[in-house]
Amino acid sequence: MRAKKTASHIRQEQIVEAALDIIATEGLHALSIAGIAKRVGIVSSALYRHYNGKEEVLDAVLVFIRKRLMSNVDHVVKETRDPLQRLKRILMRHARMLDENRAIPHVVFSDWIYTGHPERKAKVADIITGYLGIIREIIKEGKNDGTIRPDTDTEAASVMFLGMILPAAVLSNVSEGRFDMVKHAENAWPIFVRCIAKI
Repeated sequence: MRAKKTASHIRQEQIVEAALDIIATEGLHALSIAGIAKRVGIVSSALYRHYNGKEEVLDAVLVFIRKRLMSNVDHVVKETRDPLQRLKRILMRHARMLDENRAIPHVVFSDWIYTGHPERKAKVADIITGYLGIIREIIKEGKNDGTIRPDTDTEAASVMFLGMILPAAVLSNVSEGRFDMVKHAENAWPIFVRCIAKI
C-alpha cells in the first residue's frame, strides 16, 4: 500500500524548517538539496516538486522569517492597545523567536545569502525596514497618547529597539546558546523604557 502523500503546503513548511535546522547547526555553506531532503525524509527529486533548487528554498526561508515577525506583531496588537506594552511584548516575542530559531541571524547577517542576488538583498532589507516601520508607528502612537515623551526621536528610538534584539541574537549564536537573549531582553527593556517613557 502506497504511503499517503503529504499536502504540498505542509511539505514546503517541512523543507523550510529542515533548511533552518541545517543553517542553525552547520551554517549556510552546508545547505544542500540532498541534506534538506534527508532531514525531511524524502528523496532529492521529490523536493524539486516544491522548489526548483537551493536558491528558491532560501527565498522561502526569508518568507518564513517575515511571516513569523508579522505574526508576532499581529498577536501583540490584538492583546493590548498600550504602546509601551506593545513594544515590550514584541521585544519578548522576538527574543524568544530568535532564541528558538538560531538560524535567523545567520540568514539576516550573512553576505553569502544575497551576494550576487540583489533581489534577495532587497528582500532582507525590506524585512528589516518593514519591521522598523511598525516600531516607528507604535512609538508615534505613544507620543500621541502621552505615554512616550514627545521629544523622543522616533527614528533613533526604533533603531535602538532593534538594537536590543539583533546583537543579542548574534551573541547567543557565537556563544552557542550560552548567552541568554531572553533574559537580556528582560533586563534591557527597563533601560529602554526609561529613555522614552513620559514620567
